[in-house]
Amino acid sequence: MTNIDTLLAQGGNGTDDMKTGAVVSPLYFSTAYRHPGLGESTGFDYARMNTPTRSILEEQLAELEHGRQAFATSSGMAAIDLVFDALIQSGNHFITSDDLYGGTYRYFDGLVEHNGVTYDVWTDGDDILKLIKPETKLIWIETPSNPTMKVIDIHWLCETVKAVRPDILVAVDNTFLTPIFQNPIPLGADIVVHSATKYLGGHNDILAGVVVAGRDDLAQKIEDTLVTRGQVLDSFSAWLLLRSLKTLHLRMARHNENGHFLAEKLASVSGVDHVLYAGLGGMVSFYLSEDYDVDRFLKGLNICSFAESLGGPETLITIPSVQTHHDMTAEQREKLGITDHLVRVSAGLEEKHDILDDLVNAIQGARQ
Repeated sequence: MTNIDTLLAQGGNGTDDMKTGAVVSPLYFSTAYRHPGLGESTGFDYARMNTPTRSILEEQLAELEHGRQAFATSSGMAAIDLVFDALIQSGNHFITSDDLYGGTYRYFDGLVEHNGVTYDVWTDGDDILKLIKPETKLIWIETPSNPTMKVIDIHWLCETVKAVRPDILVAVDNTFLTPIFQNPIPLGADIVVHSATKYLGGHNDILAGVVVAGRDDLAQKIEDTLVTRGQVLDSFSAWLLLRSLKTLHLRMARHNENGHFLAEKLASVSGVDHVLYAGLGGMVSFYLSEDYDVDRFLKGLNICSFAESLGGPETLITIPSVQTHHDMTAEQREKLGITDHLVRVSAGLEEKHDILDDLVNAIQGARQ
């Protein structure tokens, strides 16, 4: 495989069917495609099935994640929905890691209520094999997790589970680390999912998701479902995502540098009780001391923005208990350590000392 930096920078180059020599992939808006004759096709028929722009994007995404086939969807939640639409049926059971994006839990609870499936939550330290049932079909994990940055050894998990039940699928949400820092499929996972709205898009201007299948049989099931259900990404967003991927390796290096720096420096800041960091990437969480006012802290920010997303050039601050995880019960949040004083930081691309100074000034101004 070509070095990932080169693969990213060259994304779309040489794909111009008109032979103009364009180094940037053309953008095809068309939703319909002419047939040469009865029973003949150019390979493109209708935009819900595929488009030239989306196909170029999906080929690159599959290569980046070492998968057999990739599917670009209209959002990160659409990507999750596509996996479960295609692979989970009524009566099935699945297992999930305990710390996930709150919207994922909301979706899972909806499956239980409306689709006749069940799931169990695997907590750190528990024996995951004890949660497996005859009807278990899939294990879903985020690593690092959102928002407490727990790390799961993907290779260990896949080996452990598949030694007992090789038919159980393992799906990994790779949003936080991206293919730059983590490739779950070579580690044994069957499916990789991204909220491409985040680091893959990288500019806070695209809503998109990605599913990558590691096997041909899974890819066929997912493709059949996608064509039927239509959770597809539009061509313009696909083109923007292709553009964004060209700088993913450069952006992730800076996110990682800033994440390391903030995790190290925040640990010694007065008013910060504890820092959570996975050791890699740009996502950092910390607990503001109880005698500090969270709202005052947020209003004291000048460079960082209080907003509900991550992975863009701008440093974003999220309070999970009232934003990403507000649908969970207070008891569930408390059990996971998602208190009202937990602050999640998506380290942007700004100069690292400027980010730190802004956070420290806001923290100092929040003391009650």
